Amino acid sequence: MRQILRPQEIGDDLTRELVDCWVTVSNAGGAVGFPFPPVTAAEVAPAAEQLIAGLDAGRSRLVLAVIDGVLAGWLNIRRDPHPLVAHWGTLHHVQSHPAYRGRGVGAALMRHARQVARDEMGLEQLHLAARSGMGLEEFYGRLGYKEIGRRQGAYRLAPGDDRDEILMALAPL
Repeated sequence: MRQILRPQEIGDDLTRELVDCWVTVSNAGGAVGFPFPPVTAAEVAPAAEQLIAGLDAGRSRLVLAVIDGVLAGWLNIRRDPHPLVAHWGTLHHVQSHPAYRGRGVGAALMRHARQVARDEMGLEQLHLAARSGMGLEEFYGRLGYKEIGRRQGAYRLAPGDDRDEILMALAPL
């Protein structure tokens, strides 16, 4: 596992790997911010650049899973600095590259994110939103996350294919 805390810590090669992973996961049907595959690197790159530009050790970090020098998955931990909610963070874009699925990459990322959030960022809770119909609530549930709410039909993937947004939390860390 590796962390990126500041924009200057990520070079062009790693940025390309991050974008390539995001494109591959999206095009494999992953619920990682681009709901209508196929997507291209040209579409994903601006979102990656914005995410990278917002990195800050106290507010936003990338956690990377690297296997044999290759990016196998990644996620983003964010904290809102507003004092009412600064004690919890949110996980975004949790993904493992399809070539590495079934090897525990996603679970390892989530366990590491929990440790980073608690020990390095001083957070007490982690929250995330998952799309229903993907089996994600079961995956996150096995890691200790509990459903805390649901927005019925929040996502319309196609006519007649509405999915719920499932809000989940892990507390305490």
